[in-house]
Amino acid sequence: MSSSSPSWTERVLVRDDVRLTCRDWGGSGPDALLLHGLAGHSGEWDALARLLQDAGHRVVALDQRGHGRSERLPADVSRAAYVADAVAVVEELGLVRPLLIGQSLGGHTALLTAAAHPGLPRALVLVEAGPGEPEPGLPEQIGGWLRAWPVPFPSREAAVAYLGNGRRAVGEGWADGLEERDGGLWPRFDPDVMERSLDENARREFWAEWAAVACPGLVVLGEGGIIGGEQYAEMVRVRPGLHGVGLPGAGHDVHLERPELLGGLILDFLRQQGL
Repeated sequence: MSSSSPSWTERVLVRDDVRLTCRDWGGSGPDALLLHGLAGHSGEWDALARLLQDAGHRVVALDQRGHGRSERLPADVSRAAYVADAVAVVEELGLVRPLLIGQSLGGHTALLTAAAHPGLPRALVLVEAGPGEPEPGLPEQIGGWLRAWPVPFPSREAAVAYLGNGRRAVGEGWADGLEERDGGLWPRFDPDVMERSLDENARREFWAEWAAVACPGLVVLGEGGIIGGEQYAEMVRVRPGLHGVGLPGAGHDVHLERPELLGGLILDFLRQQGL
C-alpha cells in the first residue's frame, strides 16, 4: 500500500509465471476493472478510481504485463496474453461481471476481453480506443519515441515537463509511473517489450471482435485523438446502440486531463443502462 494513496491495497497474482500487480480500492460492488494504456501504469486511474469508489463501486486497476510493478520482461506480449491476464484478475479477485474500462491499448484489451468472454463484463468503456486498422510502422514509431526519452530524469519536475509537453496533468500522471534509482527517475517498462506489444495491432484490424461485443458500450474520445471520425462512424454502424462522447480540449490522455468529467460520463451511462 502506498503512503500517498492510503485507500488502495496492492494485490499480487501469478499467471503462467508472470507476476501481475493490482491496486484494489475495495468496496462492495458493482465491480470495475481499469486497464491503462501502453507504457502506462495502474496509478493513472487514481482520480477516476476514487470517484467510482465514492459512487459505491469496487475498483481494481491492473498493472498490465510489462508495466508498472508487474513482470517487466514477459516473453509473451500477445493480445491474447493481455486478455488472459484481465480474465485471471477477474477470477482471482472475485470480481462479478465487472465494468471494463480501458484507455488506448488498455481499451483495446478491454474490447478483446469483452469479445472473447461475452458473459464476463457488465459493460465496456473505451477511452481513446477502438478496433483500429493495420499500422505497419506503429511499433517502431512508438519504440523510437520511448527510447528517445532523456532518462534518467534528474527530477520529477523535469519528467513532468517533458512527458506532459505542455499538459501538466498528463505529465504528472506519466511521472507517477517512474521509479527512483541510480540517482534519477526511470521508466518502469522496457521499450523493446512495448514495441513487441504492438505487433498484432500493426498487422491487422479487430472489427470482427468489435462486432462480437455483446454488452452495452461507451466510447469517450479526446480532441485529435487516435480514433478518427470515420472509424467512430463505423463503430456505431457495427454496433448501433453504442454511446459516444467527444471531449473538446482534451487529448489522448482524457483520463488524466478530465477525470471528474470522465467519471460523471461513466456514471451517467451506467444509470441510463440500468447498471
